[in-house]
Amino acid sequence: MGLGRRLYRGEIDVDFVGRWKLWYSLSGFLLIVSLAGLLINGLNLGVEFKGGSVFAFKAQTATIQQVRDSFREEGVHQPIVQTAGDRWRVTTESLNPGAVTKVQNAVSKDFGVPVKDVDIQSIGASWGGEVSKKAWIGLGVFMLAIILYLSMAFEPKMALAAIVALIHDLVITAGVYAWSGFEVTPATLLGFLTILGYSLYDAVVVFDMIKEVTGKLGTTSKQTYSMAANNALNHTLIRSLNTSLVAILPVAAILFIGTTLLGAGTLKDLSLALFVGMIVGTYSSLCVATPLLVTLKEREPKYQAIARRLASTGTKGGKGAKSAATAKG
Repeated sequence: MGLGRRLYRGEIDVDFVGRWKLWYSLSGFLLIVSLAGLLINGLNLGVEFKGGSVFAFKAQTATIQQVRDSFREEGVHQPIVQTAGDRWRVTTESLNPGAVTKVQNAVSKDFGVPVKDVDIQSIGASWGGEVSKKAWIGLGVFMLAIILYLSMAFEPKMALAAIVALIHDLVITAGVYAWSGFEVTPATLLGFLTILGYSLYDAVVVFDMIKEVTGKLGTTSKQTYSMAANNALNHTLIRSLNTSLVAILPVAAILFIGTTLLGAGTLKDLSLALFVGMIVGTYSSLCVATPLLVTLKEREPKYQAIARRLASTGTKGGKGAKSAATAKG
């Protein structure tokens, strides 16, 4: 409780920038694990992307295993069984018309459902490819808009740091999907775009404070850029944590309660991306974007001169800032 009170009163000064090696090592590890998952397991693309058949019907007394066994007995290899309210939704590989009719009749017989009440939707792979293409175009436009906005509102180096943090968030979130085997659907893509906007918001809040604080640095300043940026980061720490906590709690409820008790598959696809992305986005705004920005800015002659002057006078933090800038450069 004492730590919490001190944190909310702003009495704790965390050296985020000075621990850049720790953050870079942690991020590097997470990225390696995520990339390994993408290479080894790949993403479990939903029927909307790779094509297939979707069967929807009501069978209140059925269990997941019974539904799965019913489809496998008709030659379906890997049926994906989900529930949405009182309806079952089963996704299969692409089936020919004869196989679709066979499965439809089997479902009607096994669960006492009229054949006409077994809804069928067939999705071709070409349509899925079109969805993927539009998703990549949307992501590219989003990234371009971010670069232009941050370059005009702040500066190109802040835009670069924010983009690196966003890519960092995307790769790690995708890695979680690869290792967990969760299905990637259009709802997942919406979740990805949402976390990009959330991560960007957090980075803009931090960068705005950094811009305000470092804008006052001059040749006679008693702070290096690293020290000023770290102070700015600590001033926005509580706001970042509060925003993240308020956003994560309802998403966690959807993920762990809604999908477990209610079996809402679509909510699961969306909420996992939001849950992981919000946590990683908060971390990257504090521990990736800002240290990277400091790495880039400390190379500028103006801030190198300040660091050298403070180091020569023995000012606390000057020598450390100078050595850190040298190591990063």
